[in-house]
Amino acid sequence: MKEDDVKRCQIQEWYPKFKSVSIKTQIHELPEPFVQYHLDDSGPFLLPQSISGEDALPQRIHNPEEEDDFQVPKGSDDESEQPLPPFCFPELELVIKKLIEDLGGSIFPKLNWSAPKDSVWISTTGTLKCTSFSEIALLLRSSKTLIHDLCHAFDSCVDKTSSRPSTFFLALRKWYPSLHPEMEFRCFVQNHLLIGISQCEVT
Repeated sequence: MKEDDVKRCQIQEWYPKFKSVSIKTQIHELPEPFVQYHLDDSGPFLLPQSISGEDALPQRIHNPEEEDDFQVPKGSDDESEQPLPPFCFPELELVIKKLIEDLGGSIFPKLNWSAPKDSVWISTTGTLKCTSFSEIALLLRSSKTLIHDLCHAFDSCVDKTSSRPSTFFLALRKWYPSLHPEMEFRCFVQNHLLIGISQCEVT
């Protein structure tokens, strides 16, 4: 397999050709700082600060009676630690918000090749359905599958010149409640003939 073969499988490459028979999709190029944010594992798991106040995680109910259990003793080294500045991508968030609205208010995300299917466990709905930038960031940040796209896309190529493409794209695909993973199939076409079909989700 060559790099060009892998590149042709990116959604921004094939979707324009099959747009008429595919799920309605909006594709946006991701800024490199947002890509690096997903690769950074040096600190705690932090979601980007939302300029619209949306939060992908349920808010914790404040209980003053519990505060005594979590008091930090005076003189503790923790007092000298400065809080990390919050991640924030306001321009990207505004663009994504508009694209979600254009697609009816609900989407599922995908990068160049893969969707964060391994992150559904952390979603409040148990699916890839997203209605906000924060929910998208949560799924992408929690996915180990996407690390392959971000860091090892060309590892199996015989003419490998780099480990990743120079740019990444976020594909927002319209969410349909009737879509079920077990009804997703891969179809193989050769010389304009369908030569094979396999079920993607077999569990």
